[in-house]
Amino acid sequence: MKQQSITSLPPSPDQERRARMLKYTIAMTIRVGCIFAMLFVQGWWLAIFAAGAIFLPYVAVVLANAQGSGRAGQIVSPERAIPAAPTQTRGDDDADRPDSPAGGAA
Repeated sequence: MKQQSITSLPPSPDQERRARMLKYTIAMTIRVGCIFAMLFVQGWWLAIFAAGAIFLPYVAVVLANAQGSGRAGQIVSPERAIPAAPTQTRGDDDADRPDSPAGGAA
């Protein structure tokens, strides 16, 4: 069963940090694999693994710091949820109240 949420808040900083660290760790593990593979291959494979070992740090940082995971949903501004000014549903009822400055004093 999916856990229900009453708000549309983004993930907590701890969850976001954990996700970034996981992405970075996976990319760096692949990089280490490329470095070890360079010891045992020749020809074009050597160039492919060298490119992976060189460019994966940049890709890892970009992936780890990418914004917007897509799971947070849309955040609704509180200003849109609350009316800007109270609205009066009935006519001008202030004139009927004795404590109002507009009416009651005769």
